[in-house]
Amino acid sequence: MNKLKLVFFVLLSFIGFFGCDDSFLIKEPSGIPAENYFQNENGIEALLTGAYSMVRGSAMWDVTWGASIQNWTFGSVASDDAYKGAENTDSNPAIPQIERWEVNPENSYVEEKWKWAFGLGIFRTNEILKVIRKSKEISDDKAAKFEAEARYLRALFNFEAWLVFGDYIPIITETTKNPAQVSNINPPDAVLKNIISDLKFAWENLPDKQNEPGRPTKYAAMALAARAYLQDLKYTDAKPLLDNIINSGNFSLMPCFFDNFRIEKENNAESIFEIQANVNDVNESLNGEMGIGLNYPHAGDIGMCCGFHQPSQNLANAFKLDDNGLPLFDTFNDKDLKNDLGIRSEDEFIPTNEWLDPRIDWTLGRRGIPYLDWGIMRGRDWIRKQEDGGPYLPAMKPFFYKSQRYIYSTKTGWMTGVNANNFRYIRFAHVLLWRAEVAASEGDLPKARDLVNMVRQRAGNEVVLGKVKIYRLPKSVYPWGTEGDVDFTQPAANYKIGTYTAFASKEEAMKAVQWEQRLEFATEGMRFFDLRRWDKLPNKIGGKSMAEILNGFAIGDLRTRSFMAGAVFSESDKYMPVPQTQLDFQPGILVQRPEYK
Repeated sequence: MNKLKLVFFVLLSFIGFFGCDDSFLIKEPSGIPAENYFQNENGIEALLTGAYSMVRGSAMWDVTWGASIQNWTFGSVASDDAYKGAENTDSNPAIPQIERWEVNPENSYVEEKWKWAFGLGIFRTNEILKVIRKSKEISDDKAAKFEAEARYLRALFNFEAWLVFGDYIPIITETTKNPAQVSNINPPDAVLKNIISDLKFAWENLPDKQNEPGRPTKYAAMALAARAYLQDLKYTDAKPLLDNIINSGNFSLMPCFFDNFRIEKENNAESIFEIQANVNDVNESLNGEMGIGLNYPHAGDIGMCCGFHQPSQNLANAFKLDDNGLPLFDTFNDKDLKNDLGIRSEDEFIPTNEWLDPRIDWTLGRRGIPYLDWGIMRGRDWIRKQEDGGPYLPAMKPFFYKSQRYIYSTKTGWMTGVNANNFRYIRFAHVLLWRAEVAASEGDLPKARDLVNMVRQRAGNEVVLGKVKIYRLPKSVYPWGTEGDVDFTQPAANYKIGTYTAFASKEEAMKAVQWEQRLEFATEGMRFFDLRRWDKLPNKIGGKSMAEILNGFAIGDLRTRSFMAGAVFSESDKYMPVPQTQLDFQPGILVQRPEYK
């Protein structure tokens, strides 16, 4: 794979050079390169490479799961998309707090996210910018490009911090004299303006295309800026950026939905900004996405680690369709999609024959359906603990094929699901559906319809093949039973995709757009943040508030997840608290969000 090289020794020297304070720039300790060592093209390239390796949120063991760029906890488990999964008796209390909306300032995942954004990300990009300013060995054009890449990365770290902590974050740049004295109380819109300022410089100085995958282009900067504007529903500001990307002709939808999650299809025509991942190049594959290392099948024939991030029943229900192949907006959750909860693998279970969106079986693993090339998903025996995490395998999109094991998956360490699958942070489907959202907000109903239909039509281009004809799945069946047990010429389920003929109103168009974003980006760490921003719309989320949706989700899940009893989502749960450790480090400087005082 032709990826931006993530060389671990560069990262180590980067960490050594930029330690905990500016004293390293003066003392020049033995074994650490002097500052001017990096003040040339090769040196700055090396420093930027180290910064890129930080983006995944798992480059070093001191921050891992909570800092994951994929936001599987803050964006997915905190929503109605997924459960923590695994077992309730797991010793780490951080994720259950997030899942139940009972986070406190001592939460370790909250601390990791903050450390990643400010300690590993923003601090280091600021130091790179200082080096660029001092370098006299590179041309102005090259300096501008380096600065644009560094500022794009800084904007990304700030944006991710803003998603999780809201406006209560410090604004620190390369010109800040004493970062330890910077408050996190900001004027209105100051954080957003800071992010956009960096991204504007980036899109004005980055090329249309990069030679190496993993580096941002001008369109990656525009797309991230558009997403930032959408967090505050600034549709007018997002619109021209999205139009520029669409009209550039540089991007197109891949023919098949799951092409965006196949290792061999990385950095494709749909990719706008993609987080690169490598494995088996350093110990424990630290250049892979360690932050989701817990989120792979744990039990049974394909057991790895550790069964976390299991799709919810609510999400499975959302893929149900009416006879026209359209979502069941208001009734999807009235009756659960048939599942094998509580049924042993060796006992009979016949999957549903309802109409389903094909994306369901590219998003979650359910019993009686082929699971990539691993075999028939055998149900209960493949789930770590059904009673706690439900009947579906951990989120499928970051996984790999059995034929790729130990080639594109790690050979070392205990999190053996870590692999070389890139994370498509922004892809063309995002841009199309964000533009559809803008159109819906403006009442441009034909535009909204056409863009949504583009994504829906693509969803129907590929279905999981392999109709399983047996309904008892003991261990002896693995992987495919005997000859004739699976008909690979037939779809695995009753798949159907319909398109919209017209929307009757802005509200109907917005509901369709919101629904499509949920289905297309399910388990990709966006759902919670989308619910939060849509909660500010006049009609909110299909006529329901964020609190109504999440509290209804929790109550509905009491049928199977009794530990959600008493969990209540409220306005005060929309953002995470400032970590207590940071408040203790900077007393009187950093201030806790009022909801957590």
